[in-house]
Amino acid sequence: MLAEWVIAAKRAPMRRFLAMLLVPGLAGVLWGCPRPPGGTVQVVVIGSEPKIRDPALGALPTADAVLLQTVAQGLVRFDASGNIVAGLAERWNVSDDGLSYIFRIAAAEWPDGRKITAHQVARILKRQLGARSKNPLKDALGAVEDIVPMTERVIEIRLTAPRPNLLALLAQPELALLRDGRGAGPFAIEAERGPEGELRLTRQAAALDEQPAAREELLLSGAPAEDAVRSFARGSAHLVLGGTFADLPYARRVRLPRGSLRFDPASGLFGLVPVNDAGFDDPEARRLLSQAIDRAGFITALGVGGLAARATVLEPGLDGLPAPVAPAWVGTPLDERRPRLIAEANRLFGAEKPTIRVALPEAPGAELLLQQLSRDWGAIGFAVERAPTARATFRLIDAVAPSSSPAWFLRQFRCEAVPVCAPEADQLLDAARTTLVPAQRYALLFQAARRIDDAQLFIPIAAPVRWSLVSDRIRGFAGNRFARHTLTDLQQRPGSGD
Repeated sequence: MLAEWVIAAKRAPMRRFLAMLLVPGLAGVLWGCPRPPGGTVQVVVIGSEPKIRDPALGALPTADAVLLQTVAQGLVRFDASGNIVAGLAERWNVSDDGLSYIFRIAAAEWPDGRKITAHQVARILKRQLGARSKNPLKDALGAVEDIVPMTERVIEIRLTAPRPNLLALLAQPELALLRDGRGAGPFAIEAERGPEGELRLTRQAAALDEQPAAREELLLSGAPAEDAVRSFARGSAHLVLGGTFADLPYARRVRLPRGSLRFDPASGLFGLVPVNDAGFDDPEARRLLSQAIDRAGFITALGVGGLAARATVLEPGLDGLPAPVAPAWVGTPLDERRPRLIAEANRLFGAEKPTIRVALPEAPGAELLLQQLSRDWGAIGFAVERAPTARATFRLIDAVAPSSSPAWFLRQFRCEAVPVCAPEADQLLDAARTTLVPAQRYALLFQAARRIDDAQLFIPIAAPVRWSLVSDRIRGFAGNRFARHTLTDLQQRPGSGD
């Protein structure tokens, strides 16, 4: 017997005064928001041309992720602000013990006209979590025990332990519902392409306040960062998505409209992980390098306001854990601690210090990071150079967290995932995955974080940087911790309906 449903999303009808109906445009005057212009919206994603890609094959390029979330929504999806709203599931219920999520699938059809059923959805999701899948969220969904169709339109996800962040994972494009390479909206891909070969995406927006349904149309394409920025600057693109620290300098070099460069308050990992232990097999050596980095200097060079330096694997604001305590050395200015670091480097390595090789992308923002590391590590006696991952001492991690669970941060450093690890941290993570008691789970995760920080398996620098370019035509855009941006209702303010 199904429990009482929790309504997944409600869109309250817009109420307007009779006077506003009688005097066209008065609402815009009173509220200070002009009517959005109609027409096709041009969206460019930094990277390759977007295409439909099966997430079971591996990590999604940014453009493919944007396309998937637009034409192949999952059971739930993100709104502009990163909140969970209905996707193919019109409502859902969570059991009191947190071990069962039951979804009622909306009456909907696949692009070929066939009815969407719970059995199909269960089969698609099981494939993404199957033994042969390379879906990047597969590990984060390790607590999923089974996915069971209960009726033609009702599906249950059963867990071995409570996971309050399950909905955020299901909203990611990696859990898009694809059947025969096609999804069920909210947008559809038209056969006719745009004038420059762009994908033409359309949807019938829901009617509001007894008005006829509006047709939304997008042209979606991919482009190198420099080209995307130039397109926006000359007005031929209305929205540019997918920017990272690596390509941010391109946006700084071009004159852009005031307020068009937007940053997400992204959550995740940005820092260095050892690729091998040659020369840096001692955690003391890695701690030495971490303490020598001028994080504030790098943040200043990037010019991202509000970006905070980080010296721990976890960040503030994660579920179930207090804000991490920064190590004591953070309180000492770099100039004051540098003499001690030089002496420590000489003690550990002597006069002949190894060259530190860092694997970084080929982009101007990465050059800023390489220059910063060269200055900081050079000041204590180490030469630094760029190298491919196979020959590197450290590689960069630049990843946005798919949920607010601390487990995602820590499980990036399991022995299964990285060459330099702490087996005792893995044991704590395994115990945290199976416990049914949330307080015990968080205590185990806290201990694992301490082990990872103590072993300096990760040299944190800051939060990941994600940026977009947004024209004044785009009103339905908001930054969010997941750096995921819906393409629905782009010309309406988030949550306003006006």
